[in-house]
Amino acid sequence: MPKPIDAVFFFVSLSLAACGGAPPQVATDPSTLEREVADTERAFAKTMADRDFAAFNSFLSNEAIFFSGSEPRRGKQAVAAVWQRFYLQPDAPFSWAPDKVQVLDSGNLALSTGPVRDRSGKLIGRFTSVWRLEAPHTWRIVFDQGCEVCAECAKS
Repeated sequence: MPKPIDAVFFFVSLSLAACGGAPPQVATDPSTLEREVADTERAFAKTMADRDFAAFNSFLSNEAIFFSGSEPRRGKQAVAAVWQRFYLQPDAPFSWAPDKVQVLDSGNLALSTGPVRDRSGKLIGRFTSVWRLEAPHTWRIVFDQGCEVCAECAKS
């Protein structure tokens, strides 16, 4: 028969897991997680190419903060309101892809960064995104910032 304290611990753990209080279980191999985040970033970028704004929204954490313009956009709805304009045109105004990904040893946060290109493929900027593991194999973006590249860097 289990000790009363063991039973309490079991039910508290079970309750936390059901309420989302426990961190998701993650793979221990960093390269597996890095590939998973890179694949997620590529799928996120594909929403732009596919002109699929609903899919774009599905990658946003409810707490997402995107730095654009003079004020950061806080929360999924605010980010979506700003980004919707990029999905209204028949052709994507830009594209992006990760070239570097790092995941914390805990496996719960990741950073991806890479080039941003205009319609013709010319390098116009770089992005940096922070992803949080919100459920097993479900990464959502929590922070994002893009910046223009200097004219000299854009030539290459």
